[in-house]
Amino acid sequence: LLAAITGALTGVLVRYFEYFVAEVMFHRVLDGDWKWGLIVPTLGLAVSALILRTVGAGASPATSDEYLRAFHDSEYPLRWRALVGRVMAAFATLGSGGAMGLEGPSMYGGSALGTMIQRRLPAPFRGADYRTLLVAGAAAGVAAIFKAPATGAIFALEVPYRDQMARRMLLPALVASASGYLTFAALSSTAPIFTFPDAERTVSLFEYVDLFGAVLIGIFCALGARIFSRVMRSAKAFTLRPLTSRLVVAGLALSSIHFVTRIVTSEGWDPSGGESLTLGSGYEVFAWLFDPHALWVLVAVFFLRMFATASTLAGGGVGGVFIPLVVGGALVGRMVGEVFNTVDPALYVLLGIAAFLGAGYRVPLAAVMFVAETTGQPGFIVPALFAAVAADLVMGEVSITTFQRSPAADSG
Repeated sequence: LLAAITGALTGVLVRYFEYFVAEVMFHRVLDGDWKWGLIVPTLGLAVSALILRTVGAGASPATSDEYLRAFHDSEYPLRWRALVGRVMAAFATLGSGGAMGLEGPSMYGGSALGTMIQRRLPAPFRGADYRTLLVAGAAAGVAAIFKAPATGAIFALEVPYRDQMARRMLLPALVASASGYLTFAALSSTAPIFTFPDAERTVSLFEYVDLFGAVLIGIFCALGARIFSRVMRSAKAFTLRPLTSRLVVAGLALSSIHFVTRIVTSEGWDPSGGESLTLGSGYEVFAWLFDPHALWVLVAVFFLRMFATASTLAGGGVGGVFIPLVVGGALVGRMVGEVFNTVDPALYVLLGIAAFLGAGYRVPLAAVMFVAETTGQPGFIVPALFAAVAADLVMGEVSITTFQRSPAADSG
């Protein structure tokens, strides 16, 4: 019951967070003059830094990492003031076009809410595992923002460890995910977050040759995810530098990346005719992805998106890297499909998402489930398992976050 209540409250908070960031704020930037993209994201970073320093009492811009720290350390506090500061800073970062996802603040917000509820319960409830409602809230946050209840539960249980799941909180996580999803869907819709250009299109059934392609995608995605993870870790380390230098470097980088992206994606090297693919979390990339593009353009957009996310992170932006991983995987899958001249590029895109996301966060099961739920496409699941396993093996011990633990370290 408490998990269900936590999930419902999280679903309400996530719905209004998503509404104001994506539908009210960000689309004004995206639909306005493209030149606003040269300055607005930097202004958003400056406002975020000010909010974290004042409202958040000096809180860091971390979100998902805060959940992992609290999961592994019962004494680590998730406080109201830091929660309010980070959520307000996320409005500034993501609403102004920062290249990060809404899932990080959603997951952190749900986990913080769950922790605060559990700490105020009577003694018999507090005597239970301190992580019960922490995990339930995190699961509800992910389930709500992606409209994917199974993904929310599996991700919240899978991400704290490498090669292991936190099974003891399975039932509260499932209940909270379902509650959070139902609440969010009641306030919005049940439509999947990813759609194909042709509304009637479905991914065709795979053939045995696609299993080889899936393994190949897994290998390339793991290599890409290793690069992505190292770049993100360097960006996090850069946030320790003085605020002024961080904002100047990040702002110049974001302006340059936006300008170059507009040129690369235009037909006549005219920035006014290009696409703003490095603004926001990256959902706009998927509609663009299924149009014909040269291989070098796909490669360029992959690196431009990666550096845009890194620059936003380095500048102290508040957001998640889940969706940036998803976008990176979609681009890698499209590249492999372009080389093999596949007749069904959608299949390779979905395999790329599962492999890249699974490798980056070391969550292969959640990655496969994510694509199944957010696209409604069942035909890819078997090759996606091949791609996710291959990517996880090639990834080795590398992860996008330093707060994951191996099972041996945790038992020790």
